[in-house]
Order: sequence, then structure tokens, then C-alpha cells
Amino acid sequence: MTNPTPDVVVIGGGPSGSTAASFLAKAGRSVVLFEKEAHPRFHIGESLLPRNLDILERLGVLDTVRGIGVHKPGAEFVSDRTGRSCAFPFRHALNQARTHAWQVRRSEFDEALFRNAARLGAETHEETRVAEIRFPAEGFARRGERPEVVAKTKDGGEITLRPRFVLDASGRDTFLANKVTTKNSNKYNNTAAMYAHWRGVERREGELDGYISIHLAEDGWFWLIPLPGDVMSIGFVGNQSAWKHRKGSARDTFLDRVASSPSVSARVRGAEIVGEIYSTANYSYRAASGTGEGYLMIGDAFGFVDPMFSTGVLMAMTAGELGAKAADGWLDDPVRGEAMCRATNLELARAMDRIGWLIYRINDPVMRSLFMAPKNTLWMRDGIINMLAGNLAGGRFGDPRAILPILSFKAVYHVLSWMHRRGWGPDMPESRPGPMAVPAPAE
Repeated sequence: MTNPTPDVVVIGGGPSGSTAASFLAKAGRSVVLFEKEAHPRFHIGESLLPRNLDILERLGVLDTVRGIGVHKPGAEFVSDRTGRSCAFPFRHALNQARTHAWQVRRSEFDEALFRNAARLGAETHEETRVAEIRFPAEGFARRGERPEVVAKTKDGGEITLRPRFVLDASGRDTFLANKVTTKNSNKYNNTAAMYAHWRGVERREGELDGYISIHLAEDGWFWLIPLPGDVMSIGFVGNQSAWKHRKGSARDTFLDRVASSPSVSARVRGAEIVGEIYSTANYSYRAASGTGEGYLMIGDAFGFVDPMFSTGVLMAMTAGELGAKAADGWLDDPVRGEAMCRATNLELARAMDRIGWLIYRINDPVMRSLFMAPKNTLWMRDGIINMLAGNLAGGRFGDPRAILPILSFKAVYHVLSWMHRRGWGPDMPESRPGPMAVPAPAE
């Protein structure tokens, strides 16, 4: 029997919502978690980061995730233009508390988190979509009133709850952002992506075994993520110009994109696509305001940045844990809780801005040249690896160990960019003409 007046309703049973529901249940709160689909379900974003491991351990699912994942000791960047490959092992991060992560099938990973929330005491509902939220007039918490949440079940039934607080973890549906505020797309990163699972793709060996590979193409970038069972997740992210000549079916478009990359097409010779081809657009956005009386947006429901550095699941789970603390605080003291909600959104926005600074410049020839030939002067390389490992949080300035390295890296980038625009300074290999595309691989 569903509790009609729970402490918290959580919208969305992905990593953010399941994490939040789990921590709230552990804190002794009554929480109802709604997921619009049935687990397991396909989702992209399969590469975790070392900082995920601490949260997984606190949730009690670390061993479960280890059992379903591919060991990931670092990230590799490959340039189509120069043919060069450069590895960034997590063991070189400034924060060495965790020096590896895993690559996972999100269907298995998300289901494990969702079932764990139920195990810890959250009431969970699948194939149940939240259709409406009605908030009372301003100041309702002080008057003892509650919002009304209406959810629709797969068989047409209706569940009406009156929680004290609502956590929106609805992901890219951005349920509350579409209702109570504006959602601002990042005009500097107006990208779209296509992706699919492949079988038989060439895998890295030796020290690079298990690495995620980021292939820098002429007009975007590819991810290659090794998954269990000889499966490789491959996706391409490009801006509007990368898609303007799109012709034919989604399959034709995707295969054309793969064929246009010499480094990726070489790895998929003889491989085949297994399953569907997916696409999505407008990757980067953020809600103008992520909190209000009685609610907080977390994870992708609040904001999202291009997934180039595998930050998606980490951001979602971090938001889930912070959101649970804020909701728990709000239940004890709404005034204090409102401050905690604002601090949560601010912390997440700062983390997105830190990694976004790199992502939004990755197509710049100067940035690409720095990435493909990193120097460790003033620990700049290790500072970048620290970010790639997910050490993005930490108040206004982030991880204190990385302040000097990252500021130094930014200074070098800006100086070289200024010189490059004037035709001065060292040669930037990524600004040279690139190779021609190779023929599409046979399927």
C-alpha cells in the first residue's frame, strides 16, 4: 500500500534519483521513488570515474558494480589529424585515493542502484510516470500544507501523494524545469550525438586495456567504451555543422560518421552493430533556477554538459547524495533546508563549469595540441588527470591540490591561443590539414 503522505517523492529512477532515495531511506525518511520505464532499460553514459567509487561504497553496491563492469584504469585520446595517441592514467591524478573505475552496461548498473534503493527501504514504482505536481501558495510549508503529486501507472491507474518535499531527478525530461523555470541551452556547445553498441571492435591491450578511447575527429569526437561480452559502445558527438549534410537513414548517417574517422574506422573493420542506433540533441543545458519552496532539481533534471569526460553518472550520483542531504535538512528545518538546496545547485553548477571549460574548447586546435602532448610543468598534466578522474567538487575553487596546476594550464592555453591567432609561437599540430576519410567498413 503506497504511503499517501511520504516525506519525499523522487521523480526518476536513474542514478541520481536512486542514489537520493537510497540515502534518504538510510536516514530513516519515508520516500517514494517513481520511474517511468521498467528496469532494465537501455541508457548511454557507460563510463564511470574513480570518484564514483566512494559513493558506490557508501550505498553498499561497490562489489555489485565491480562484478558487472570492465576495469577502467584511465582514458586515451586519439587524434585523427596527427594519428597520435596519448594516455591519461588515473594513477597520475593528484588525488590518488581512487585510481581506477569501471565501464558498465547502464541497463545493469541503473537497475542495481534502483533495486538497492528498495532494499534500503524506499518504496519504488516502475512504469509509473509523474504527470502533475501542484504546489500550494507561497509559504505553504509554514502553514503545514503539502504539494500534490499525481502519477500515472502503466495500466491507466492514478496515484496521488502529498509529500513534504519533491526531488526532481527526471533526467533530460527536466520535468520541473519545464514547469516552473526556464531551461537555458548552452549556445557554445549546441551538439547532437549518435551512438550504438558494436561487437568485434578492436580493443586496446597491455597498459591501455580497459581504457575509454576518445577519438578527436575533424568536426567532433567519438567515444569507444569497452563493455563486458566483447561489446563496444561507440558514439559520435558533433556540432550543427557536423550534421548538415546528413542523408539517408540513421544507420547510414552513423556509418558515414564512423567511416569519416580514420582512427575509428580502422578499429571497427569486421565489426557489426548489435541493437538499435540512438540519437539525441542539445546536450548542454541548465535550469535558470533549480530549487524553490518544497522542491529541488538534481542530476540531468537541473543541468547537463557534453559527456566527453564521462562526468554524467558521477554528476548525477553526486547530485543525488547532496540532494538527499538537502531534502533531509529541509524536513527538519525548511529555512536551513532552502539554504542547503541553493548550495547544492551552486556546487553542481561550479563542477559543471570546471569541466565545461575544457569540453567547450576541445575542438580548438590549441587545446587539442595541448591534450595530445601534455607537459607536467607545475603538475599541469596531473591536474588535468585529476579532473578526468572526477575530482570536480570542493566549493568555490574545487580540489585545492589542483588550483595551481589548472590555473597554470589555463594561462598557457590563453597565451598560446593569443599567439596562434597572430601566427606566432610554436607549431600547433592540430591546426595542420588532416587526412582523408577512409572507406566505410564492411558489416
